[in-house]
Amino acid sequence: MKVFERILLKVIVIQFIFLLMVQLFLHQLDVFPQLDQLTKYEGVNENTFTEILQTFNGN
Repeated sequence: MKVFERILLKVIVIQFIFLLMVQLFLHQLDVFPQLDQLTKYEGVNENTFTEILQTFNGN
């Protein structure tokens, strides 16, 4: 059982590292500019309510 727990812990750590790398790659380096437009459309970024409405209206 201890071997399984070690393997599981290693997999969790590796998954977390990959998650951080992909988040950095996609959001901080602005690799896909379409993602910025998509987050404005979904309203999940730090915009105010009026800017979200302007996105829905196509402005």
